[in-house]
Amino acid sequence: MTSAVTACLLAACATTSPSAPPTSPPSAQDIVASIQAAGRSDDSAVRVTPLREPSTEALVDAAQKDAAAGQYTQAATQLDKALQEEPRAPDILQDRAEMAIRLHHFDHAEQLARASWNYGPKLGALCARNWQTILEMRKLAQDPAGEAAARKQRAACRVKGVVRM
Repeated sequence: MTSAVTACLLAACATTSPSAPPTSPPSAQDIVASIQAAGRSDDSAVRVTPLREPSTEALVDAAQKDAAAGQYTQAATQLDKALQEEPRAPDILQDRAEMAIRLHHFDHAEQLARASWNYGPKLGALCARNWQTILEMRKLAQDPAGEAAARKQRAACRVKGVVRM
């Protein structure tokens, strides 16, 4: 019986290494900031500027004002109206994806980013934002393979300029 008691005492005295505290997922604001930074930091030679109807532009402007005021549901509504007018506008689809993230609609955000990429130029800043969105959603889903694939696609968005001599 003494050896059993000794074993229990030794087990109680054994030290275990402290486990790392669980990391909390990034906030929606941090995710959107990362996505927008990917677009700003893309030094691709390609720049795409869409031409659109004035009524659609007014809806996008209203959405930007609502988002700046933290009124994400209203901003999403304005972007949805803009998409009714121009359902294949890749920049509006990406803006709506970022709004979906702010509203914690992560699956919808990834779908919108993929649609944006499908209709978009597949190069440049918008492409980088599309793939950064997908990358962030794959991170949240704890999908390392999907995250790696998105990282590779994001890198392919950059187009080097022509070197002139």
